[in-house]
This record gives sequence, structure tokens and C-alpha cells, in this order.
Amino acid sequence: MYDSGLMATKKKSTKAFLSGNEAVAYGAYEAGLKVACAYPGTPSTEILECLAGFKDLDVQWSVNEKVAYEVALGAAVGGVRSLFACKHVGLNVAMDPLMTSAYTGISAGFVIVVCDDPGMHSSQNEQDTRWVSIYAKLPMLEPSSPREAKEHIKEAFKISERFDTPVIVRMTTRISHTKEDMLLARRETAKTAPLDINVEKYVMVPGYARKRHALVEKRINKLKKFAEKTRLNKVEINDKKLGFITSSITYNYIKEHYPDASYLKLGMSYPFCDDKIREFAKTVRKVVVMEELDPFIETHIATLGIKFKAKDESFMQGELTPDLIPAAVQGKVKKVKAAPKRPPRLCKGCPHFFSFATMKKLGLFVAGDIGCYTLATLPPASALHTCVCMGAGVTFNEGLRKAHPNKKIVGVVGDSTFVHSGVTGLINAAYNNAKGIIFILDNNITAMTGGQQNPATGLTIRNEKTKKLNLKKLCLACGADNVDVCDPTNRDEFNALVEKRINEDALSVIIAKHPCKLLR
Repeated sequence: MYDSGLMATKKKSTKAFLSGNEAVAYGAYEAGLKVACAYPGTPSTEILECLAGFKDLDVQWSVNEKVAYEVALGAAVGGVRSLFACKHVGLNVAMDPLMTSAYTGISAGFVIVVCDDPGMHSSQNEQDTRWVSIYAKLPMLEPSSPREAKEHIKEAFKISERFDTPVIVRMTTRISHTKEDMLLARRETAKTAPLDINVEKYVMVPGYARKRHALVEKRINKLKKFAEKTRLNKVEINDKKLGFITSSITYNYIKEHYPDASYLKLGMSYPFCDDKIREFAKTVRKVVVMEELDPFIETHIATLGIKFKAKDESFMQGELTPDLIPAAVQGKVKKVKAAPKRPPRLCKGCPHFFSFATMKKLGLFVAGDIGCYTLATLPPASALHTCVCMGAGVTFNEGLRKAHPNKKIVGVVGDSTFVHSGVTGLINAAYNNAKGIIFILDNNITAMTGGQQNPATGLTIRNEKTKKLNLKKLCLACGADNVDVCDPTNRDEFNALVEKRINEDALSVIIAKHPCKLLR
């Protein structure tokens, strides 16, 4: 648990060495945050873990990102400053409430912190969340360092309340996990707004939603004017021969190679500050747009009729690391270096090994899911054959069996992932008379993101006892014909159970229960 005792006192500020994620947490706390919700996901996990160290906050691991978003949004509508945190793919799960929250607005500040993962260090795709800001018509801030992350979060709460809108703050893996010295400030006192009965604002039936949409369009125009004035968009005029328009961590990387150049750093990356961009382009002789991943800034500046240079499209994949900056600026094609790496694998003695050993022995086709057990696709296990998103281990089993009803196909999901998004898939399978085995690999923890609690462990984010979800009873209630709990390390018993169930015309769930080897 993180220590909240670092906070500044009335007499003095406190210096701290914080990661970007910790900086987000401390900045939110200083801003008067009251409620924070998330589901763990690298690289965003530490934000909630740090916030849990502040005993005067209401902090929770939610069962999934959609639930987390709705609880945090509900608190903001109820009148207290709230925060929702996730990784980029987690935001996909929360998109339903996110899109409508752009219409409803809030009663107190609401900040959405999303951590993108360029390079896919721990993710199944490399999506660029900046496009969501345009799609949802929500303002987006992009800090370029941990210190800026702390200040941007505080500014995000102010923008949220000033413009009656959720505000997205986009982090990336390098900013989330890099550390920097910074000063801590005293916590603001944020009053709770009265509970407002305003059905035209918060009940999004078509008649009211049409009116709210009109207000969203007016709000975007106001935010465009704000973008021209805010100090978040910073102009640095030095040598006018070369000027960079950039954002996020890329700004720091370019500064290392071109310290004398001029810069327009977009700390507020949406909506764009068009007048400031045009003025900067007139000031410098050559404009270079440099950004990580997609041509988000580049695409917009092209619509302004400004001549500029940008990176080759080969740099749209992976991180735009410092060593790549000169080649990217010069317009060269990215050269991919195949650096030797040790492939990841399950920990020594991991109970998942035993489960997959049985599946491999029986020649089963395994529909996989997101978790430690995803590593079973690699040697030496080599026994997992699909992986798309959270919960798909359950639903892919059903779909694959429709295509090949006579094949021995099974689905795999973890205990935390099952609660996250596997339950509805199991209900769907039972409702539609699907057959086969769903394995719930229950290691008593959310292991892959560092060992967080979940409803099946019976402990909260602060390790306080709470109601413990009974997975067996839940699966039976969902409609499974058979639910067995078995320790996969008991090889003979586990093998016999799987062999029995795989040959039955039934929907079976096998809870392979053995604690993670890293649990103390």
C-alpha cells in the first residue's frame, strides 16, 4: 500500500520522487478528489493502488471498466470530484457510458485517465486513444512527463467543472512508469454539490438527448476558444529555422536531439488550437509534426493548409523512442532491429502449467483469454490457441464449436476475468444450449497486473474483508449443467475429471483452483 503521509503541510511543501501514475494520484488528491474507480490493467494499475493509500478517499476495484466508469460518473453527477482510470483497451469496455456522459455532463469534476501502451508491452493491440476525444467530443489533455501529469490532472478537474464535461487525460507507458522529482501541495477543499433532480440533463431519452447534443456542439466551440488561451499549449520560440509541433513524451525525446529548435507543445491535444498552430507555422521556416503512433495531429494540421514534414508511415508502429527521432525527423523509413529478447513464460511452479498440460495431453483446441495464462500459448506449454479480449475465452468456445461441433474445443478464463466479462458469456452459452468445457483458472488473485484483489478473493483494494463471490454457485445459477472444483496439481484426479467431462453432451465448468505461487 502506498504511503499518503508525504502530503504537504500548512507550513511547507513536500518534495517527492513519483512515477507518472503516482503523480496522477497525488494530483487528483490535491484537487479534492473524493471517489476513484478502476479495473487493474498495465500500465494504469498503480493509479488506484496509490489512491487507496489515502484513507479519506472512496477507492474501489470494480468488476470491469464499464462498471468502474458508471460508479465514478454517478459520483460526479452526485456532486463530488471523481476519477476513472484504465488502460487503452479498458476504455473500449467503458465506451457505452462514456459516449452518453458527453451529453449529460456532470455536477462536479470528472476525469478519465487512460494509459496507452505504444509498443504493446502488455497489451493485445496498440490503439491510439486520441481519436476517442474527437469521436466522443470530449476535451483531452496530454502530459509529457510525470510532473506535468500531476498538474494536468488538477487542471482537468477545473476544465471539467468550467465546461460541464468529462475530461480525458491520456498517459502512455513511459510517462506512467517514469519517475521525476516534484513538489506536493496541500489538498483543496472541494464542496459536495447538492443532488440535482434535472431529468432533461441526466435522463437521455431521445427528446432530451437531442437538446443535450446541441449543447455539446456549443461546448466544443467554447473549448476551442479555451484551447487558444490555455497555458497547456506551450509555444517555445528559439531558432526559427526549425519548428516542431508535438505532444506527450515525444516532446522530451525531440528536445534531446534538437534543443535549439522552436516548439509548439500541445498539452491540450483536443480540441485543437488552430489559430496558435497557424501563427506558429508562420513564425518558423520549416514545420515538422512529430508524434507517437497514429497521425492524429498530422491529419488535423493538413486540413489547415499548412505545409509541414512528418514521419514516414513506418514509424506508426511501436514506440517513437529517442534513438528513432533523427531518422523520423529526416523522413527516413524505420529500420526494425531484431534485438534478442527472452520470451515471457509462466512462473516456475505456476498452477496453470498443470491445467494446460492436461489440455495438451488430450489434444484440445483451447480458446484463450486475457491473463497470466495467455502465456500458455508459448513454449513449453504451447496449449492455447486464441486470445482476443477479456471474456472471449467463454464466447469463442461457443462460436468455434458452431463451426466444428465434433471437435474437442474448450474455453479458458481466469477468476478475475470471468467476473469481469465471462459471466454473460456463460449465461449466453447456457441459454443457447452450447456444450463443452469452460475452465476457470482460479489462482485466488488478479495475478498478471501484480496481484490485485477481486470479488472472488473476498478482499477489497485495501485488503479489507468483504463479501466473497462463490464461483461455483454463480456458474450453476448461470445455467451450467456441471460445475466441478478441482486442484490441477492433483494430476490424476484432474486428468480423470477432464476426460470425463469432455466426452459428455453437456455444458460444464471446471474451476481449476490453486493459489498463485507469488501469493504470500
